[in-house]
Amino acid sequence: MEAVPVWLEQWNRRLAKWLWWVVLIGVLGSLPVAYARVQTEHSANKVEIIVDYKDILTIAATQADPKAFAQEQLKKLKDAGVNGMAVFESNLDELSLTGDVTVYTAQQAAQLVGELSAPGDNRTYVMFNKPDTEPAIKPIVEDAFNQAGVSVESWSAKGRDGIILGIGPDDAKLRPMEPNPLSMQAIHDAGLMVVPRISDRTQPYNAARVSDWLAKFKAVGATRIIFDGEAVTGYNNQADQRSLDDFAKQLKEGGFGTAVIENLKAPQLGMGALAQKLGYDAVRLHSVSEGEMMAISPETLKDRLVLAVKDRNIRMIYLNAAPARDDKKAVVTHPIDKTIVTALSGDDGAIERMRDFGFVTGEAHAFKVHKAPAETVWRGLAIAGAVSLIAIMIGLFLPPLLLPVTILGFIGGAGVLALDSSLLTQALALFVAIAAPTVSVVTLVRLLRARRNRPENFRMSAGRRLGSAILLYIRTAILSVIAIPFVIALLNDITYELVLQQFRGVSLLHLAPIALVALYVFFYGSANGFWGNIRQLLVMPIKVFWVIAGVFILAAGYYYLTRTGNGGSASGIEMKLRTFLETTFHVRPRFKEFAMGHPLMLLGLFLSLRYPKWPLVLIVAATIGQLSMVDTFAHIHTPAVLSATRDLLGLGIGFLIGLVLIVVWQVLERLWAVWRKQLAMK
Repeated sequence: MEAVPVWLEQWNRRLAKWLWWVVLIGVLGSLPVAYARVQTEHSANKVEIIVDYKDILTIAATQADPKAFAQEQLKKLKDAGVNGMAVFESNLDELSLTGDVTVYTAQQAAQLVGELSAPGDNRTYVMFNKPDTEPAIKPIVEDAFNQAGVSVESWSAKGRDGIILGIGPDDAKLRPMEPNPLSMQAIHDAGLMVVPRISDRTQPYNAARVSDWLAKFKAVGATRIIFDGEAVTGYNNQADQRSLDDFAKQLKEGGFGTAVIENLKAPQLGMGALAQKLGYDAVRLHSVSEGEMMAISPETLKDRLVLAVKDRNIRMIYLNAAPARDDKKAVVTHPIDKTIVTALSGDDGAIERMRDFGFVTGEAHAFKVHKAPAETVWRGLAIAGAVSLIAIMIGLFLPPLLLPVTILGFIGGAGVLALDSSLLTQALALFVAIAAPTVSVVTLVRLLRARRNRPENFRMSAGRRLGSAILLYIRTAILSVIAIPFVIALLNDITYELVLQQFRGVSLLHLAPIALVALYVFFYGSANGFWGNIRQLLVMPIKVFWVIAGVFILAAGYYYLTRTGNGGSASGIEMKLRTFLETTFHVRPRFKEFAMGHPLMLLGLFLSLRYPKWPLVLIVAATIGQLSMVDTFAHIHTPAVLSATRDLLGLGIGFLIGLVLIVVWQVLERLWAVWRKQLAMK
């Protein structure tokens, strides 16, 4: 790389100092926005625990007296801390479970009266079993099939009324209809909240029908609606009927909110738009599936629920249950008693543990969004600081471009503020998240290299080296986390806390700082210059050792990237360690920080103060810990105070592990010296 003119180098040096002042001002400007986010996160502390009511009915159907069993389970679950029941859109299968109807094929219906069915008759025969419930059940069945264009005829047998549906039985059992009003009333009478769960399967959208449903939901005290299926109600007819607009209007007028289900394979279609139209009257919901519930232990379920509430801003917990055959014991089992009730109740139960963290069971409420006074001004300062930090990073690698990059960066930053584009804001948040750990470690490398010109620096005692390493450890961490207030200020929007939007580029954040630091360590700083080092690398003979090393590095990198985000799986040892840390500190630091990045950083610093070159490889690897501290705050749905505690705890535990590594190194170094001395004497 050609030498930079002296005047430009001097100008860039002055500019870099001014940029650091802008970074500091940006950090200070971000603090009011960060405080507003903390206020928002503390504005809703009630947790709603609900169970799928249809699962209760399914389990009850395996018992001798289903109705009495269902009532007993409702009381048992309420006493354990469950405060709501989810009620799906009804169908003929569910009405059969409650005993309100019996569904027959044409052949079965004919046998009831001792006749033969007509050839080719594949209609569905529905008999209403209870005269006292027929006035409530019959209209919702007829309405559902009339709207679907299915013929409905009267029918009776054995003194009971029924209807004939012009559709096959298998198809008829799938057709959705209004949630069972009798089930909703039974739940309400049991002192539990009713949580309707409806879909967009009934086509076309019928505004009058929706209005009628919502009125009935309101009558039993429902305040929040969950959606079933891939789309929210009204989504599919929005283009031609503006159905989503109408549905949102009716929900808002009725005082209904909604819930955003986490960890779905794909977000429910229309959820973001609906939440926006409702003024973000939405809460996050965590679900435990039927399959998971059958296999999970009460202790694991307890931990899972507590972590969901305190670590991920979950305010609704949705529990499923299902009967299962136990062939060994020759009985039908279910998880209500042995799993759900056990996990929730007791002094060490999930509900009491949530209470220890400031959460109580009750009707879930959406966060009350707090804004900092003059927030646009503070965001502007944060954007200026973020742009300055990114420019500093680019200037470390391409010094001649510092001035033009700074000018272009501030123009772009002004555009981000003016346009208020979520995509541009996310891009800026990603770049500043990459910049901070990169700048922190690269400037550390430059500082360590500057010591090479003073040989006396490498003759310090172990105690002095440790003291210097600790100071550099703290300095590096502080510089790395200056991106955090910028990320918070840039992405301070309720949509991120509800995970309707997410921080983008997590894999790039986990890879770019390490790659950039490695690039600087191996190709910058020597007398050959950047391009000279590149040319030297290209003409080097390839050795088997380097091929093996390259394969190992690629494999390690692939494993590392697969562990990023929420999709990675942890080993058994790591899971036990996580549980221990959670139990001990109530906050679990990130494994890659306290067990990998931070210990390597302290050891690398200690060794770099004696050996001038090779310990820098440890510094490169230790960049993992620095970027991970920033990435912790990229999970916007995690409370900011908890993320800060997690980072500090990781630094502390990593520091202690690093001290152990230093002691081990010192012992091995002395043993090596003794062994070499003995070899020399022979």
